[in-house]
Amino acid sequence: MGLPGKSKKNNKLDKKRLIHSFQYAFSGIVEAYKAEQNLKIHTVIAIFVILFGFVFHISYYEFLICLVLIGLVLMAEFFNTALEYVVDFISPEIHPLAKAIKDTASAGVLMMAIISFIVGIVIFLPKMIEVIGGIL
Repeated sequence: MGLPGKSKKNNKLDKKRLIHSFQYAFSGIVEAYKAEQNLKIHTVIAIFVILFGFVFHISYYEFLICLVLIGLVLMAEFFNTALEYVVDFISPEIHPLAKAIKDTASAGVLMMAIISFIVGIVIFLPKMIEVIGGIL
């Protein structure tokens, strides 16, 4: 049973649909980066985390943890952006519930960023102390 008005899809790979789905996704990425300052900030921080990972020679598993957390923060930011678009579309006028929805979605991004920051401190602080200790 599918959606009304939709026929059953063929299980065969539809290359044209696949290409379009990637085009739509990349279009969404571009749109979000144009609109969202915080997404740009998170991306710059992610680049620094990756660079510092090489500089401080973090382990393979620490690097994987950093990459997963970077992905989760960026994903949260994209979902938050999409939710903001939906709320603005449905409720263009200012409404207390619309504000609560947006604020709660933003809180989710903030919580993910805080957790990522704490994990980053746990991973990088001992390495930074070691380097500073070696200099002194």
